[in-house]
Amino acid sequence: MQCPKCGAEQSADNAICCRCGIVFAKYYKYHPRADEDSPAPPPGRVDARTSTLTPPASERSESLLFPATPGGDWLTLSARGLLWAVLLVWGLSLMFTSVESGGVGASFLHNINLPFHEFGHILFRPFGDYLTSLGGTLGQLLMPAICCGVLLVQTRDPFGASAALWWFGENFLDIAPYINDARAGVLPLVGGNFGHSSPYGFHDWEYLLGETGLLHLDHQLARTSHLLGALIMGLALLWGARLWWRQLQYLRAAQPGTSR
Repeated sequence: MQCPKCGAEQSADNAICCRCGIVFAKYYKYHPRADEDSPAPPPGRVDARTSTLTPPASERSESLLFPATPGGDWLTLSARGLLWAVLLVWGLSLMFTSVESGGVGASFLHNINLPFHEFGHILFRPFGDYLTSLGGTLGQLLMPAICCGVLLVQTRDPFGASAALWWFGENFLDIAPYINDARAGVLPLVGGNFGHSSPYGFHDWEYLLGETGLLHLDHQLARTSHLLGALIMGLALLWGARLWWRQLQYLRAAQPGTSR
């Protein structure tokens, strides 16, 4: 027989395509064979332009976050497991680093986040001084958020999206020491300056909190940012772990002599 999706030749007894990995029973549920009576359509909405069935929103969301047919082979599974373990250990070390120590700023990832921070200032400059200052923080948050969206929606790689979500959360940890330094101004800034000796507005968070009357809350806001980042990173790790486990179960079931 030929796979109805990729056209690969294979045994008629196969339940799963040996090339693209689709489950035939599930495929034919939404794409009935021409020589068979069409089964009653599952709950959903028919697109009038294409006459195809669109699954309910809840089912679409679940398949996007947790696809019914996980992609990848055993090598992919091993690589994902290794990456997840690295993110777990690295993430825990960052989460348990105090805001006051500024240790997250010494992390390798800080040097990756910094160019996006500086580009954010340039990107938001046309929108005034306040958004120019805020643009640095927005820039380093937007990049991992965009990566997460592209991996999830465009390339349909939810495990990669979970890693990008981990990076998104890490940026909140990276921002926290900068917020915490708003009044003290002792952290070194780009160009070798320090907040306490620079003109007003040079230190982003001194300006942002000063303009909004929240400068006295810099330490509380910093701890909130750190906690939010840790929660997002933990959620990303749980998502990645579930995806890894689902792929493991799928690959085991797809082996000859095993059943679901």
